[in-house]
Amino acid sequence: MPRLLSVNVGMPADVSWQGRTVHTGIVKRPVTGPRMVRRLNVDGDGQGDTAGHGGEIRAVLVYQRDSYDYWRRFLGRDDLEYGQFGENFTVDGLPDDEVCVGDRYRVGEAEFEVTQPRVTCFRLGMRLGVPEMPALLVAHGRPGFYLRVITEGHVEAGDEIIRTRTGRHRLTVAAVDALLYLPDRDVDRLRAATDLPALSPGWRASFRDLLQAAESGTADGARAGGWPGFRPLRVTRVVPETPAVTSLYLEAGDDTEAGGDMEAGGDMEAGGDGPLKRPEPGQFLAVRVPGDPAPIRSYSLSAAPSETGYRISVKRESPEGAAAYLHTLKAGATLDAAAPRGDFVLDEHDDAPVVLLSAGIGATPLMAMLHALAAGGSKREIWWVHTTRSPAEHAFAAEAHRLLATLPNAHEKIHYSGAGRLTGEDLAGLGIAERASAYLCGPDLFMSAMREALVSIGLDPHRIHRELFGTLPPINPGVTGTSPVAPHRPEGPAGTGPLVTFLRSGLTVPWDGSYGTVLSLAEACDVPTRWSCRTGVCHTCVTPVVSGSAHHQPAPLEPPAPGSVLVCCARPETDLVLDL
Repeated sequence: MPRLLSVNVGMPADVSWQGRTVHTGIVKRPVTGPRMVRRLNVDGDGQGDTAGHGGEIRAVLVYQRDSYDYWRRFLGRDDLEYGQFGENFTVDGLPDDEVCVGDRYRVGEAEFEVTQPRVTCFRLGMRLGVPEMPALLVAHGRPGFYLRVITEGHVEAGDEIIRTRTGRHRLTVAAVDALLYLPDRDVDRLRAATDLPALSPGWRASFRDLLQAAESGTADGARAGGWPGFRPLRVTRVVPETPAVTSLYLEAGDDTEAGGDMEAGGDMEAGGDGPLKRPEPGQFLAVRVPGDPAPIRSYSLSAAPSETGYRISVKRESPEGAAAYLHTLKAGATLDAAAPRGDFVLDEHDDAPVVLLSAGIGATPLMAMLHALAAGGSKREIWWVHTTRSPAEHAFAAEAHRLLATLPNAHEKIHYSGAGRLTGEDLAGLGIAERASAYLCGPDLFMSAMREALVSIGLDPHRIHRELFGTLPPINPGVTGTSPVAPHRPEGPAGTGPLVTFLRSGLTVPWDGSYGTVLSLAEACDVPTRWSCRTGVCHTCVTPVVSGSAHHQPAPLEPPAPGSVLVCCARPETDLVLDL
């Protein structure tokens, strides 16, 4: 008969880690006597990072004595005591390869339901002094699992554990964990995992995405495609849109150097000639201009998607820099560009109403979307809403108006901010349908305000999409006390290895092997990063590669999709340009 061996609790505290402070509840210690288990946790217990732990679905974490014995042998440790894996219940029995998601158990006065495997997280490695521990738990099939509290009540060490119900489809904790984190997934199991009512919503959503990718033959990163690295494109036409905005029309070029002497930024994976990739409406080009190192910047494609030519529209903000250089180009010049990429794309299979909402130069990706809608003779209800300072600064005014005139259900709202900012009240008066999908592009504050306004008039937040050309919001679970710092070169002598370019941060630095991983280099440069496990398990840090190559050390449990890397364990092999 399975039995509860130890009840372990601990309140969140600040822990020093690698020069930073982590707010975490990973430290748990055994307690004696009965403890009340409530809907959210055990009395006396708490979670520091409630985004990844805690809540109704993850109220109680369970780990097994057998796994403790296994890790003592594997790690050669005799200092592993109950609670050190962060669990609330240490149990005798209930192995991960027998317990199923949806199983219910009575312990003392309380009843529980198994909801998901434990979330892999760097804090377990921090607690045990074994950084690779999150990967080891998954690779060895010993993750432990979370419980939801069905009936509150007192529990204590020594209580018997009685199963009261078996979960649907009898998918074990170990099987569900492997299904999310390991390769070679079984499609039938994926389908069953999407039909587990007890499974946490986040995991079910992940399995739906994996099932869709498996059934459609696509994978994360499939949008990259195109040619490897950079290739020269020929400028065929230069069109001023406003005094500050110029459009460059580009077609396939040849293998000549782009824009003059590009040797300093030479690409070991030059794309060469061949057909252009037809972009999805909303994607962007990364272009490289002369310099040492050669600056690389991203510009939205602003014309109808085509495999014969592209258009980028560039705003010049100062007399120097990449944009200023692009404004000097004439027809006949060449420009190095990577293949179109980006996930901010119009869903052309959606028949819901659509809102295209932009400010200033933010109109560029939405122009590509508008062209696509017009080319397809869309019958969707469309709201084109654009704000800029004045008519003189209104790029694409006539072009957008002409396209909208061809669409039978289009609405146009132009707002000049010289008379005041576009407000939520302005949007509310447009009669936008609540089931609409919205695409936003412009300054961050503008997009945040407009997203809030759209939600307030009834749009589903999950149907509101934003283009983020700048750095993405960081994901550094539990790390506290940090203030944003502008990305910069790392302190100390410059490295001597390949150049690493953080595209969204506009920073290029030479690699130094002492950093170990690209993630550590990015952190030394204060480039905003996104990670959780730091050992190649969770794929939170997956990052598109614009150019170059890298290898992973240690090897991740599942390799990332082609055209991307896991920066938590990536090391550059050549000059590397990352969409980070």
